[in-house]
Amino acid sequence: MNMKSTDHNRIRLAEIITHIIGWGIVFGFPIFFMNKGNGPSNMLDYFKHIVIPLSFCIIFYINYLFFIPQLIFKQKIKEFLIFNALLVLLLSLGVHLWQTLLFPPAPMNHKFMKDDFKFPSPLSFILRDMLSMVLTIGLAVAIKMIGRWSQIEDERRETEKSRTEAELMNLRSQMNPHFLLNTLNNIYALITFDSEKAQVAVQELSKLLRHVLYDNQRPQVFLAKEMEFIKNYIELMRIRLSDNVTVKTEFNISKDSRTLIAPLIFISLIENAFKHGISPTKPSLIFIGFSESDQQIECIITNSNFPKSHGDKSGSGIGLEQVKKRLELLYPNKYYWVHGVSEDGNTYTSQLIIEV
Repeated sequence: MNMKSTDHNRIRLAEIITHIIGWGIVFGFPIFFMNKGNGPSNMLDYFKHIVIPLSFCIIFYINYLFFIPQLIFKQKIKEFLIFNALLVLLLSLGVHLWQTLLFPPAPMNHKFMKDDFKFPSPLSFILRDMLSMVLTIGLAVAIKMIGRWSQIEDERRETEKSRTEAELMNLRSQMNPHFLLNTLNNIYALITFDSEKAQVAVQELSKLLRHVLYDNQRPQVFLAKEMEFIKNYIELMRIRLSDNVTVKTEFNISKDSRTLIAPLIFISLIENAFKHGISPTKPSLIFIGFSESDQQIECIITNSNFPKSHGDKSGSGIGLEQVKKRLELLYPNKYYWVHGVSEDGNTYTSQLIIEV
């Protein structure tokens, strides 16, 4: 709220300064029509001409503060046109009366004949002022509409941001139970044949849960910390693997990397590799690689393909769908993800590149 209030105050201050400078220029313009001498006649000449920019200022702010918000924004276009027509007419006549009654023109020098020099009719001055006022109204409408559009756009972005955050919170609330369920299933399998490994697995799980429960609540974490979490998860998975399974890893990422990344964005891909890449009887291979270069993070996972049957309840099956949704929300147009089974059906590969 404080940041929003500060931004609003800055915009408001910039708007006020702009108005002051703009009207300062407009009110300074009559100086060019003043007599070049000094004294009372000079000031009278200024007061004669200042009524024109004053009328522009009046009609501008009547529209800017009242007519546009109360009529145009409420779709009362007919009333807006009628009120402005009356306002323009009254102000134009007022300007004419000000300049002719209070400041009557000087007597004509008899050396000049009427046929030699003709003054414009008063109507031409009135029409000129009316046209200028109409242009002033147009300027007020344009400025107010731009501000209105900017406000609506800011509100739309804020609504979109709130919706995105709500969706991410929903995805996170789904991810934590999903991740925990898969891990507990692995530990449960260990208990039946190796209680010591199961105990080690519980200890490793406590480390992982610390990351899931705390760091997952942040919008971004350091890449080095996320890689540490992934390494711990892989070691936890190794505990229950049989000798026919080979797990290879390659981490080309600095241990001190301060690159920020969304937490748990890769874990579902790794879970998927352990879920579908292991056979209890056949030789199995899982390769997990990470690298960072040129403001890009690349994750490549290759595993043997042993699809689970429909009756397998070892996972909820929402992992990869979550990955897609989170990538669209967090990295729109900033990621590249290809995944699928090889032509012979023996290998599954997932390659994810994220621009950070």
